[in-house]
Amino acid sequence: MGDSPGTPTTPASVPLSAGDDPVDVIIGQWRRERPDLELEAMSILGRLARLLIIGQRVVEEVFTAHGLQRGEFDVLAALRRSGEPYELNPSVLADTLMLSRAGMTGRLDRLESAGLVRRIADPADRRAVRVALTEDGRKLIDRVVTAHANNETRMLAVLSATDRSELDRIARVLLGSLESGE
Repeated sequence: MGDSPGTPTTPASVPLSAGDDPVDVIIGQWRRERPDLELEAMSILGRLARLLIIGQRVVEEVFTAHGLQRGEFDVLAALRRSGEPYELNPSVLADTLMLSRAGMTGRLDRLESAGLVRRIADPADRRAVRVALTEDGRKLIDRVVTAHANNETRMLAVLSATDRSELDRIARVLLGSLESGE
């Protein structure tokens, strides 16, 4: 494997133990090359990054199975959770989803073509438009959000209720710190 005397060692050749993951390999390489570095944060954040990548893939499989892209799900979900009459101003939608106005227009065009939303005149200002869920859009988002919630619950089922609560608490503290710039 490149570890015997006289055999060149490749940068990736770090001995693995049972239970090691790709982050352990990277941390092992850095420990070998730079034993002076504190690597605990890199290990934790590396695992969080992998969780995000893998988790997003698993989450998006649910959307794809229902014929939606992630962004389309986000629009339908924002409208649905806004409450009856399930209508919002396009700029409010864009701000809610942290999306440009042009990006929102593209999503709305696709959703409107699919019959899931419709643009209607704003009764308070005839020059303005509101976006409303159609009945088909409401039925679809209700099915998809149910499957989405079940999928996420399944993804975390490996953790005990105490572990899930502690993970949520830790994530909240870390996110609060990063968002406030501390």
